[in-house]
Amino acid sequence: MYKVNEVFQTIQGEGSYTGTPSIFVRLQGCPVGCSWCDTKHTWLIDPALQVGLPEVMAKRAESDYWAEVTPEALLSVFSERAYQAKHVVITGGEPCMYDLVPLCNMLQQHGYTSQIETSGTFEVRVPEHSWVTVSPKINMAGGYQVLTSAMQRANEIKHPVAMQKHVDELLQLLQQTATTDKLIYLQPISQQKRATELAIASCINHNWRLSVQVHKYLGIE
Repeated sequence: MYKVNEVFQTIQGEGSYTGTPSIFVRLQGCPVGCSWCDTKHTWLIDPALQVGLPEVMAKRAESDYWAEVTPEALLSVFSERAYQAKHVVITGGEPCMYDLVPLCNMLQQHGYTSQIETSGTFEVRVPEHSWVTVSPKINMAGGYQVLTSAMQRANEIKHPVAMQKHVDELLQLLQQTATTDKLIYLQPISQQKRATELAIASCINHNWRLSVQVHKYLGIE
């Protein structure tokens, strides 16, 4: 069973899969405490806010209501909603609080690819065929450390930046975890001009890639 905050179909706007039609499954729960998080409504798992899956699917705005859902029930939602996308992004919250192997394997068996978006602070329990995006959350309020195992499992590393210290922290983390051979994206926080200029310069300097949250520029989810 997975605690699900929302399910929707859109276009992936970040990282290697930018532009890919995707079904997003947003899970409830995250103790990491990022100050700039734009999904703080997913942080707490309050039993008083548990509802049924129909209520979650009927949401018209962000909320901290969630439903406990089986992989089979999620697949039924995809069919009932006539979703056309075949790429499923499992995000949060912090999805790696959960064992994602059963969900990802079921998705593959039914013709879907899976992508996990994680902070890297929990063990990544996914099959080999799942794409793992680690957005390493360094020195956040929750006190969780980025795990070497998560960094090494990553298919891509997508790092939010607003100032030079964020670039420096990433460089140090890459060295500590021996993960310099990964696809690395810098993502300006909140599309700030200064952050964007820093990200562009750093990407050129280190031969990294730029991720600009295309969905926010397009005004879609």
